[in-house]
Amino acid sequence: FDRDLKWRTGVELIPVVCESSNNFKVTIEALEDAYEKAKESNIKVKGLLITNPSNPLGTFFDKETLKTLVRFINEKNIHLICDEIYAGTVTNGSEFVSIAEILEEVPTICDHSLIHIVYSLSKDMGFPGFRVGIIYSYNDTVVNISRKMSSFGLVSTQTQHMIASMLSQNDFVDNFIQESRTRLAHRHDMFTRELAEVGIGSLESNAGLFFWMDLRRFLKEPTFESEMTFWRIIINEIKLNVSPGSSFHCNEPGWFRVCFANMDDATVMVAIERIKSFVLETRMLEIKTKALAKAKKQCWQNNLTLKLSSRRLEDIMSPHSPLNSPMLRAQN
Repeated sequence: FDRDLKWRTGVELIPVVCESSNNFKVTIEALEDAYEKAKESNIKVKGLLITNPSNPLGTFFDKETLKTLVRFINEKNIHLICDEIYAGTVTNGSEFVSIAEILEEVPTICDHSLIHIVYSLSKDMGFPGFRVGIIYSYNDTVVNISRKMSSFGLVSTQTQHMIASMLSQNDFVDNFIQESRTRLAHRHDMFTRELAEVGIGSLESNAGLFFWMDLRRFLKEPTFESEMTFWRIIINEIKLNVSPGSSFHCNEPGWFRVCFANMDDATVMVAIERIKSFVLETRMLEIKTKALAKAKKQCWQNNLTLKLSSRRLEDIMSPHSPLNSPMLRAQN
């Protein structure tokens, strides 16, 4: 969102801080904290922006969380922009719930003119190069302005015709989405299972084209400077392209986003083997380091024992030693 909304417009983004202790779920407390932080910085909050399913977490909001978000923005009288670009990538568990379904279920929950949905065919249908975006808003003013602005980025007539023909074939679209979900689930499970074998964990997820990998134990220090140092090792030495958590405003160093859907199975196995090799090499280095430290400690203890033994011999030969006392000599 920094790139999409901030770089050119100058809009200020205030992160809603989520924590690993509750699997990075959005809470009303986190929303209120972010809102108060903005007020303290004299920033007028205009809206709340979310991705559902989440990028980078690979999770999606349940109904109760969505209702919490809607009530929050209605109370603050701010807009809610829902990026649902990964809606068709949910792989298992409960079905994806759109914010539109919440408004249908509870029509009086908020002022509908505050709700806006953005979507694209680039993820679910694999059309990133066609640049087809969609704005679905309950606000007529937003729709009218968007319609006028679209003249600066019109979708070609040929592209519109092709997409209309494709989307009108319901069976094809349903089968395509279902097959995509099956393949994403397989790839996700394979990747996370292989990493778990070498002790690398990840946030439990079931949506999106990525997962949230936990590499906190590999950081020399729990800092973002250490995270960036380790990220450069991943890029330059392990030769993998992953994204550090700090680029997503994560407040805990050591989390990384791994995209697993943009490569074939053979490439995935290469990536997995590189990570495994790095972990095993790191473990061997740790074992050698511990063994060396243990050897140094043993050597120090041996030297200390030798010094103590020498000291004891000096005590025995000393004139003040009990062996040299007049009483002992008299007995002898």
